Amino acid sequence: MKILLPVDGSAFTKRMLAWLATHDEWLTGQHEYTVLTVVPQIPPHAAAMFPPEQLKSYYDDTVDAIFKPIRKFTSKHDMNTAYVGKIGHAPDVIAKMAEKGKYDLIIMGSHGHSNLMNLVTGSVATKVMAGCKTPVLLVR
Repeated sequence: MKILLPVDGSAFTKRMLAWLATHDEWLTGQHEYTVLTVVPQIPPHAAAMFPPEQLKSYYDDTVDAIFKPIRKFTSKHDMNTAYVGKIGHAPDVIAKMAEKGKYDLIIMGSHGHSNLMNLVTGSVATKVMAGCKTPVLLVR
């Protein structure tokens, strides 16, 4: 199974990884994982104030900080894992990558807000589910 794991380094990411660790059937060598993190793009008017290499360094450092603990987790569990860092609007990037990459499943953490709260504030998970046809497993 080809599985996309969107992560942001939050407690919800940690909860999703803990869930994976307690479900051995997901940690078998049968699955191919791609860990994806999406860094929000700095608005163009603000980005124009920095040299391009400084912006690239900022994005790279942010991605590396998010991936560092996840790399430890995936190596500990001997998971077949690729890592992808992108810049943009997380729900759109996740949905687009899931569709283009022909993933079988997206597993992601969610904060578990009520439907009313999601209606008011929205959530990445809700927007991903609305924006792609790939099945999503939410870990709350």
